[in-house]
Amino acid sequence: MSKVDLLVLAAHPDDAELGCGGTLAKHVAMGWKVAVVDFTRGELGTRGSVEQRNKEAAEAARILGLTERLNLDLKDGFFSNSEADQLKVIEVIRYFQPDIVLANAVTDRHPDHGKGAQLAYDSCFLAGLEKIRTHWHGYEQKAWRPKAVYHFMQSQPIKPDFIVDVSDHWDTKMKAIRAFSSQFFQPDSREPVTFISTPEFLKMVESRGVDFGHAIGVRYGEGFTVRRTPGVNSLRDIF
Repeated sequence: MSKVDLLVLAAHPDDAELGCGGTLAKHVAMGWKVAVVDFTRGELGTRGSVEQRNKEAAEAARILGLTERLNLDLKDGFFSNSEADQLKVIEVIRYFQPDIVLANAVTDRHPDHGKGAQLAYDSCFLAGLEKIRTHWHGYEQKAWRPKAVYHFMQSQPIKPDFIVDVSDHWDTKMKAIRAFSSQFFQPDSREPVTFISTPEFLKMVESRGVDFGHAIGVRYGEGFTVRRTPGVNSLRDIF
């Protein structure tokens, strides 16, 4: 067991940075233990290589101050919400024992994002069932179910259920994104142009952060959706 407060379950390296990097940096600064589990190596990506993306993911983790980052080596493009893949996700949930899980957008341009969202959501529930037996490096694991699962925003605009003020940590988020230099705009790159490698894509990330921030009266925000309505102790907890 390596108990953390907040765990991201993401389909690809750089999903966490793009969708909730500011939120991660903010909670690390608050003293929370934060970890990321990438489902795949992003090996089907047009640009870069697995070796490059491994190094980039490690550098982004350093920038964000993550407690730990793991990769499940599921098949990019072809993982599924199957028993075999669920068991791998259940193992890391029980290993980290997070209170809160952040996962991919429930619907998005890339089919892995929606699949990743459902795989994470279902695995969080199943991880709490004692009759599902799992082991971690030879030790039997205890059942664990996170208290909440929230989904971050990706390519497609979705109306958020709540927005986190990340104004003081926006620069850290962008540094973590740019750590994935093989994937995003580089004026000297000779790699093929992709959906996320244009300068306009990073402008979209910036403008969305400004838009969400404006909605709550701050400079930058990150939006999240919920699938199970959370409760609060009082109306003051909402703001």
